[in-house]
Amino acid sequence: MKEEYRKWHSPHLNQECNMLVFGHGGMPLVLFPTSQGRYYQNKDEGMLEAARWFVDEGKVRIYCPDSIDHLSWYNKDIPASARAYNQTCYDRMVLEEIVLPAQQETGVQRIATAGCSFGGYHAVNFAFRHPETVSYVFSMSGIFDISRFAPDGQDDNVYFNNPMDYIKGDNDPHLWRMGIVLGCGEQDVSLEDNRTLSRLLGDKNISHWLDVRAHAVHDWPLWRQMFPQYLSLLLPSY
Repeated sequence: MKEEYRKWHSPHLNQECNMLVFGHGGMPLVLFPTSQGRYYQNKDEGMLEAARWFVDEGKVRIYCPDSIDHLSWYNKDIPASARAYNQTCYDRMVLEEIVLPAQQETGVQRIATAGCSFGGYHAVNFAFRHPETVSYVFSMSGIFDISRFAPDGQDDNVYFNNPMDYIKGDNDPHLWRMGIVLGCGEQDVSLEDNRTLSRLLGDKNISHWLDVRAHAVHDWPLWRQMFPQYLSLLLPSY
């Protein structure tokens, strides 16, 4: 499996960013790490090995960036507005410094996103904020109600980084053309968040798959099983 390490200074974050890129072609997929995870986490936990066939066959090219959760939602030393602002800066970094180059490298204009646990939040939030850019989103045990990280109030940055809030009023037609998978375990701590987001999508008649696995818990063995199954749903989008 082809692997490439990239490092650059991000103008949106004003800091160094790291990323691993796997594969030689196919649909670009941004695979986010779990809470406060690093760019190598998904590789170390076997997610890339689980996706090896799709990568080697040129079906998908996987981009694994760093998170900045320690500066945004997990930074308890700053107010909610500052946490949300940092998240918005991260979103712009992903869009302009990862996704736009990935589109140019692969010739594919609508990408995919995926992630486990808090990475599932990032995958869904990015996809729903940029539905014209994302054709598939695969969340594995994601949480989606970000208000728990902003107990001291809400502004536009908090609101527009909380999928549970802004999806209710979002009528972008690309949402109805997106392949959306919300996967979790029957004994998963994220189960209620997934059921709630599924209901909100259902209320808008947005097609999606709520995939609840019997007896499964919130952990890597479940996600390694889910990921290649979800990748098998990808269709070329050129």
